[in-house]
Amino acid sequence: MDYSFVIRRAVAEDAAAIKKILNEAFTKYIEDTGITSNMDALLEDEDYILKDIHSKDVFIALIDNIPVGTIRVQIKEGGSAYISRFGVCSDYHNIGIGKALMNLIDKILISRNISRVYLHTASKYRDLVRFYYGRGFYTESISNERGYIRALMVKEYSS
Repeated sequence: MDYSFVIRRAVAEDAAAIKKILNEAFTKYIEDTGITSNMDALLEDEDYILKDIHSKDVFIALIDNIPVGTIRVQIKEGGSAYISRFGVCSDYHNIGIGKALMNLIDKILISRNISRVYLHTASKYRDLVRFYYGRGFYTESISNERGYIRALMVKEYSS
């Protein structure tokens, strides 16, 4: 083992690994929040992930070539972006992978002159909400449209 840590843009061959990461991360998300409905992230097949790899910015984090985290961001009209499918495998929590993925997204969005980035999360998932607050996000609104209380979080970049 050389203990290398790499984040790179996902390619088509990463679809299966991304699906595995998301299945683990979002299964834990459901367990930790007590959500009883299924989540879209768990219903994605590899073809859907491939479509996103070609239409969004999708990244994968690897430690010693083992896929351990992923994140997607989509640029929206009007100078904003939306983060989705952010997940890190449980065995790799709390060692900086999520923070590194978010830092990369910040750098990309700032370089593209994006003014705001949004994401949704379960408002009951205190550890994750705390993580987002630590990255400069705040709660803009909450809703219950998916059968659980979801927070729409936003981070603003100064120009």
